[in-house]
Amino acid sequence: MLHAHSASASLRSVDNLRASAGRLEALLNTGSPNPSFSALVCHPHPLGGGTLHNKVVYHAMKAFQSFGLPVLRFNFRGTGLSEGAHDFGRGEQDDVRAALDWLDREFHRPILFAGFSFGSWVGLHVCCGDPRVSGLVALGLPVHAEGRDYDFGFLARCPQPKLFISGTRDQYGPAAQVEATVASARDPKELVWIQDTDHFFVSQNGTPHPSSPRTGSKLDEVKKAIRLWALRSFPVLPE
Repeated sequence: MLHAHSASASLRSVDNLRASAGRLEALLNTGSPNPSFSALVCHPHPLGGGTLHNKVVYHAMKAFQSFGLPVLRFNFRGTGLSEGAHDFGRGEQDDVRAALDWLDREFHRPILFAGFSFGSWVGLHVCCGDPRVSGLVALGLPVHAEGRDYDFGFLARCPQPKLFISGTRDQYGPAAQVEATVASARDPKELVWIQDTDHFFVSQNGTPHPSSPRTGSKLDEVKKAIRLWALRSFPVLPE
């Protein structure tokens, strides 16, 4: 059985996270006094309404926080109160670097990363190969979105443990393309399918579990998959 970390955790605004375009709006869910890791979670495409308050991002944060880890979420440039303008994934990579730098300065701990959709594409580019980042989680990998095929060729050189979680009916992640992308990635890696769910991990079969956080949502399954992978990959984490 999985047991959430019992340490109380608080939420605070981060006022000193800055990237090349200016200040980034950010929140830190604080963790235990002596965490094994810190964590970073990145949100989906801003032009589709993605922000740090996205439900998938929130559940990824809760998975990491359950181990007593401090978790940073921020809005990409031009989103919410973050300064700058949307840069179609280029400047956003600098935003991720700034967030990693902030976590490294603040906690001096190895970092676990999770990104949802656009956030996974941008974050994986930056985090793959960064010695400060110990593990990577890609949620709803956007291999084919809005008529565009995303290039993940760099994953063949990505040495860290990687977890990919997608819905079997993800409109931006056709199963065959997701499987091919994961197959091309360097080991270690793991792919978890959330059955009968779309890009946002919402059930398409009309029979949601009664304990789901909202009608049709299977985000509890996503959170459980992250926890199980993290415990297998990093045994130092508290159960």
